[in-house]
Amino acid sequence: MTKQTYANAGVSIDASDRATKLIGKHARTTLRPEVLSGVGFFGGLYEFKGYKEPVLVSSVDGVGTKTRIACALGKYDTVGIDIVSHCVNDILAGGAEPLFFLDYIGMGKMVPEKVESIVKGLAKACRDVGCALIGGETAEMPGIYTGEDFDLVGFIIGVVEKSKIIIGETIEAGDAIIGLPSSGLHTNGYSLVRQIFGTTPSALNSYYPELGRTLGQELLEPHRCYFNQLKSLLPYVRGLAHITQGGLTGNVPRVLPKGLMAQFNSKAWETPPIFQLIQQRGNIDRKEMYRVFNMGIGMVVICAPEDVGKITQALPEARIIGEVAERGKKARVVIT
Repeated sequence: MTKQTYANAGVSIDASDRATKLIGKHARTTLRPEVLSGVGFFGGLYEFKGYKEPVLVSSVDGVGTKTRIACALGKYDTVGIDIVSHCVNDILAGGAEPLFFLDYIGMGKMVPEKVESIVKGLAKACRDVGCALIGGETAEMPGIYTGEDFDLVGFIIGVVEKSKIIIGETIEAGDAIIGLPSSGLHTNGYSLVRQIFGTTPSALNSYYPELGRTLGQELLEPHRCYFNQLKSLLPYVRGLAHITQGGLTGNVPRVLPKGLMAQFNSKAWETPPIFQLIQQRGNIDRKEMYRVFNMGIGMVVICAPEDVGKITQALPEARIIGEVAERGKKARVVIT
């Protein structure tokens, strides 16, 4: 009888060990003084200090089927940036500072260089916001993932003083709604995009004059992070909404008090060409576009009218895109 090994079953411990060594050097570049365990221990140890009434804020998310674009193009260094930015933006909506991050990478066949490329992006994005990449899991799972497929998930822990939590409770009718531009699709809507354009090399390498680059380059543009832009302005903010799946119509109501609505003027900002291209090629209704995609607005900031100047002066790209109003019998979000 032939002797069976883990390698024969499709799992290479040697490849996993090599991947761990490759990614460790990148993770170590993100560590803060509060990290006590280093990289490679069974659990990440983080010394918590410096806050009077700390509230921990957590989030978990994935890159979704944007990974299929990365696989098709053999380019893996941007999806790590995507997941860190997504998670940082989510806890920023509560006013939190990122402390540490963990990742999960699952794939059918362990390719150490591929894992390293993903983690390089993770580490870069973590360094940019002072967040420690404290640990993670890389799993080789033949039979669950096939071919070049992989999954990428991120977990983040942040902190905010209890007195500085931003949850939308102070929002009032008449407050201004400010939009910060997205860098493209970010990490949402890729299943619909793949259905429209496909993921063949010829489709993704096609050059579009209106984009100024290939479709694949546009689709792999990293998710924008807003933490460094907004952290000093948080005292003037009454509400923040990270515009992800569900678009403006699905995410802004999450921060609005009962009885209020958001009125948007779509002419107040320029919709990037990629969304127009998707809508035309897919013959998609306008309402559906605003439900699926961010349509050029990656973060919504709600503030008192007297604080608009402070925010727009500090953020030249910011645009006043709407206003909070009494709801009555209207929908919670109206886009004209």
